[in-house]
Amino acid sequence: MSKLSELCGKRVALLLGGYWGSMRIVVDEALRRGMHVVILPPLEREHIEYPEQALVLRMGVSYRVRSVFLVRSCDVLVALGGGSGTMQEVFTAYCEAKPVLILRTGLDSDKLEKLGPYLDSRALTKVELLDDPEELAKRVSEILGCSR
Repeated sequence: MSKLSELCGKRVALLLGGYWGSMRIVVDEALRRGMHVVILPPLEREHIEYPEQALVLRMGVSYRVRSVFLVRSCDVLVALGGGSGTMQEVFTAYCEAKPVLILRTGLDSDKLEKLGPYLDSRALTKVELLDDPEELAKRVSEILGCSR
């Protein structure tokens, strides 16, 4: 988070699907660094307490629908590892031709590398897997055009 904040600062907003697990760490670190954070929780988690500094959009939709809204609203999808939900978001981003960056974590989403760099013959967008969080941040900043 420090590298992304250094490179992009307040020129970007982080859009996350909740405030638990690794998403909570990302939200807390981003807010601590003064970055903009938008949270789209699923209906099942709309009731939990969220940080006051974050913009929380309670849209009344399920996990899967929330993921589609999240992906359609982003400029680049960054997956920090996960299971089927993360993989659904990767496939949705691919179908929408959004850049996809995945941090290798040893979780199920790492398996997507076997399909890459394109998920099908249409070659809509590259799916890039990276090992280093700082390199991931640099790549995000390049895609968004906020590299210094």
